[in-house]
Amino acid sequence: MQARRGKRKLKDEVYRQMFRLEEGRPGAELSLALALLRGWVATESGWAHGDDGDWLRKISSICLQMIDAATKAAATTACSR
Repeated sequence: MQARRGKRKLKDEVYRQMFRLEEGRPGAELSLALALLRGWVATESGWAHGDDGDWLRKISSICLQMIDAATKAAATTACSR
C-alpha cells in the first residue's frame, strides 16, 4: 500500500513540475530534474517495474526535452539583454 502511495506521489510531483515548467515558473527546470532523479532512484529500489517503469522511461524523455527547451529559452533571453 505504501509503495502505491509513493508511486502516485512521484507521478503527481513530476506532472506538477512539468506544468510549472510549461508556465515558465522560475526554478521549475531544477525541480523537474530532481523529481525525475527521485524516480530513477526509486527504480533501484524495485518499485518501477512493468507499467511504472514504462511510464518513467516515456515521461523522462518528454521532461528532458522540456528542460532543454526552457534552458535554451532562458539563455536566449539572457543574451538579448
